[in-house]
Amino acid sequence: MGTTHDGVAGGSEAARKIAAGLTYSPGFGNEHVSEAVTGALPVGRNSPQRAPLGLYAEQLSGTAFTEPRHHNQRSWLYRIRPSAAHPAFHRIGNRQLRTAPFTEVEPDPNRLRWNPLPLPQAPTDFVDGLVTVGGNGNALQRTGIGIHWYAANRSMTDRVFSDADGELLIVPERGGLLLRTELGLLSAEPGHVVLIPRGIRFRVELLDGEARGYVCENYGQPFRLPELGPIGANGLANARDFLAPVAWFEDRDEPVEVVNKFGGNLWAAEYSHSPLDVVAWHGNHVPYVYNLNRFNVLGSISYDHPDPSIFTVLTSPSDTPGLANADFVVFAPRWLVGEDTFRPPYFHRNVMSEFMGLVEGAYDAKAEGFVPGGASLHNMMSAHGPDRETVEAASSAELKPHKVDDGLAFMFETRWPVVPTAQALGADHRQPGYDAVWQGLERHFTS
Repeated sequence: MGTTHDGVAGGSEAARKIAAGLTYSPGFGNEHVSEAVTGALPVGRNSPQRAPLGLYAEQLSGTAFTEPRHHNQRSWLYRIRPSAAHPAFHRIGNRQLRTAPFTEVEPDPNRLRWNPLPLPQAPTDFVDGLVTVGGNGNALQRTGIGIHWYAANRSMTDRVFSDADGELLIVPERGGLLLRTELGLLSAEPGHVVLIPRGIRFRVELLDGEARGYVCENYGQPFRLPELGPIGANGLANARDFLAPVAWFEDRDEPVEVVNKFGGNLWAAEYSHSPLDVVAWHGNHVPYVYNLNRFNVLGSISYDHPDPSIFTVLTSPSDTPGLANADFVVFAPRWLVGEDTFRPPYFHRNVMSEFMGLVEGAYDAKAEGFVPGGASLHNMMSAHGPDRETVEAASSAELKPHKVDDGLAFMFETRWPVVPTAQALGADHRQPGYDAVWQGLERHFTS
């Protein structure tokens, strides 16, 4: 349906009412088709001489035209005005948002951990509330990732955002979000994730008075479902559980600030109308919301803790098979039944770098100090594992079947070291004594 002001400035209550009534089109990677007004989609062709209902036809390509069909992403949009109808963009301040290459500090092998990002005191929306932790690669060369926190206490009203540098994987930890995108509306609560493809314009409204969470900005190949190999045809994240929006549009002839992240910087232009004016669309370059509680956890039913790769939800491949530009991994509720097994995640050093966050509850390898909204960074080959209290408890626990259902943790894993920003290293909420969690691990060796 069309809209002028259906809750745009109506606050959290109006946004939550809209979110409660949303419908979706399921299936990751599907060729979705949707129209908000019957007859808005042309039949039998993408760009007729005159598009239906006086609309403009426009293709949005998320991959190069000539990439293999099974990797190619594009959507055809039928909109009130073409995207080309806008004034010049001008640079605006980046605030605490940074982009690869990260060169403020030297790559650091030390293990790092933070308490939750403090919620803002001044009015702050999603874009202004982005704070960069670090990252790797080079956004201009489409490699690597950026890792950010967000904290907001104000909805975006007459403001729209898009990211030309990469796609955004948003992980809410506190407060729900209503995302109005060019292709339709998505609602996400803590326990959900939202994937916004490169270049898609959207606005974030708060379902509660404040919101906080994490963002992986993927400069590389788009996230896709991982190959299942010997697992077979089913398991992990099921394609049908990813929900795409259905067509919705704004027909607003009022000033809107459109913010575009391009080449590592923020640019803005003052439009005379809302660019969220797509009346119909079809394609596979689309945003999704996914409920992490739908993840089909697989694990060991004999002995040993499986490698964390078994918990991969989405992967962004690199040019080396099996070596991901980025993996998104979730540690969802699951049963532990391994016999003669140290059941928490084992001590290890890894060629991949790991940034971990906690959405709710507790993480089974950290008894203390790692709380919802917090984060840790274990860079390439940095030794890590369960803390002393966890080791002592797990080494003497009765090995009866045990369900881990009191927490939801996740990990952004990447092939390159994550270089932190100066602001993340100097943040007041960084924990200065993180190394101490492994102190007191006593010698038990007997010859």
